[in-house]
Amino acid sequence: MITENNNITTNSLAAWILAARPKTLTGAMVPVMIGTAWAWRLGGGEDFRVLPAVLCFLFAFLMQIDSNFINDYFDCIKGNDNRTTRLGPKRACSEGWITLPAMRLGLVITSVMACLVGLPLIFFGGWEMIVVGGVCVLFAFLYTTYFSYLGLGDVLVLVFFGIIPVVFTTYVILPNHSQALCLQVIMSGVICGCVIDTLLVVNNYRDRENDKRDGKITLIVRIGEGRAERLYLALGLVAYLQLLLLLFSGESGSLLTFLFLFILFLPYSVLHYKTAMRMKKIKRGKELNTILAQTARNMLLYGIATAIAIVSM
Repeated sequence: MITENNNITTNSLAAWILAARPKTLTGAMVPVMIGTAWAWRLGGGEDFRVLPAVLCFLFAFLMQIDSNFINDYFDCIKGNDNRTTRLGPKRACSEGWITLPAMRLGLVITSVMACLVGLPLIFFGGWEMIVVGGVCVLFAFLYTTYFSYLGLGDVLVLVFFGIIPVVFTTYVILPNHSQALCLQVIMSGVICGCVIDTLLVVNNYRDRENDKRDGKITLIVRIGEGRAERLYLALGLVAYLQLLLLLFSGESGSLLTFLFLFILFLPYSVLHYKTAMRMKKIKRGKELNTILAQTARNMLLYGIATAIAIVSM
């Protein structure tokens, strides 16, 4: 297992693996998983197309890695990844694991690869998929270079880790695209985006003092420590709206169905609450990185529970 404590050779495979931040891939996987589950349910399994589902997962993974490379590169050249003050996990460019020219090439390659993987989706979803893919690539750059400094990163998470991947994964998998544009799928995307935003909230909560000093006015800098803690808790518990959405959109709104969904989402909710309380207790420092790992775990549990609930209702 490659860790930051290993001696990393410049521009080596180990360096690129660390720069890709594999743990963040959970955030890319969960919305596509939920969109895939909706496609299975709405298509009854008969209209489910495997190839576009696989392409959606690959596109999401590549875009997440691309976003990580973009973030690593631009934060380094802006001086936001100061080695002496940084609280989060080490960054490849700032640590010298990957040179800036190599990272520029790397983010271009991952952007092109994501586009090439996503291009065949036009055969399943139409030419509008070019617009969707282009917007995803564009905002991957704009997030790090512009929107994150205005406190709009959370809005982009809601859109690009919630609504767009959930709705358009369902859209390209089903031959009848209009099925993906129903209220249940769109609301699932909104709820998914809220849950995944917990990862950004805890990341910005940890960095709030450094961000304020550097002029990076994130939402957490704007609202302050106490409200940020309550926001983190509330965003995770929004997942229970998924329970109600599924309960009232299914054929049965019985007590037994409610209990099934409640129990299914219970492990996620309990762990999220415990993580929120631990974050509140830690308050600041590098120990908050453990909250990042726990949040990623919780998000995966939410995605699994949601997908099981959707296909079994």
